[in-house]
Amino acid sequence: MKILYYFSLIKFSHTIFALPFALIGYVLAIQTQSVSFSVYTLGYVIACMIFARSAAMAFNRYSDYTYDSKNARTANREIPSGKISPSSALIFTIIHSVLFIVTTWFINPICFYLSPVALLVILGYSFTKRFTYICHFILGIGLSLAPIGAYLAVTGYFSLTPILFSCIVFTWTAGFDILYALQDEEFDRSETLFSIPALFGRTKAMRISIGTHIITAILVVITGLHVQLNYIYWIGASIFIGLLAFQHTLIKPHDISKINIAFGTTNGIASVIFAVFTITALYIQF
Repeated sequence: MKILYYFSLIKFSHTIFALPFALIGYVLAIQTQSVSFSVYTLGYVIACMIFARSAAMAFNRYSDYTYDSKNARTANREIPSGKISPSSALIFTIIHSVLFIVTTWFINPICFYLSPVALLVILGYSFTKRFTYICHFILGIGLSLAPIGAYLAVTGYFSLTPILFSCIVFTWTAGFDILYALQDEEFDRSETLFSIPALFGRTKAMRISIGTHIITAILVVITGLHVQLNYIYWIGASIFIGLLAFQHTLIKPHDISKINIAFGTTNGIASVIFAVFTITALYIQF
């Protein structure tokens, strides 16, 4: 069925990276600000996450399909292989972008007014490999909007605590995206595309990724101390940090064959575990 091609196009399973942090932002708002639980607001938050990510991923595939067709690793993706046409992917992007903006209108004014800014970030990321080596960190900014956006959906204003959780997502995402880019180090150089592995080489890029994830671990600790969360949070935080470290043991300068386990499986599990323990701690503590 062609609909399955679209699920593959947007890598729907990868929604698991940011969605748990959106749920953290939602629960953080209702617990710390004494706001009543609303199934409608929660539904809008989840819908916004799905629409925004679907638009971003489809646009990424649309904007990169000429490069993907040249890269042996990506030549079988939906657009280069002819399963989905470029125009269909672009229409898919536009529809989900509109759905995202419309959904924010039902939440509150600030989410609606900021929705074009969010789209600019998450769609604009697709072009960053053409001109900057910090493209991995631009992706981090895009995913880091999840906890802040969910918090805004509930409260209608900014606060330091969700920003701290967003900083965790920012560095965590940049770190694992650098690892993922190791696969295309030589291709990026040959096509004059910008990435940290293409600039520094595999070994140095891996060190930068490790350093970025060390910052992530520090932010996890700072956030827990700032919110004064209980031992449940610290159990989840320890597992999360442990999984960050574990993914780096799977990848060697001479062997990146386990990159998909490190990138997809490990980070997906880490995100869910961190969210479950954090949300549980928030409900018990407040």
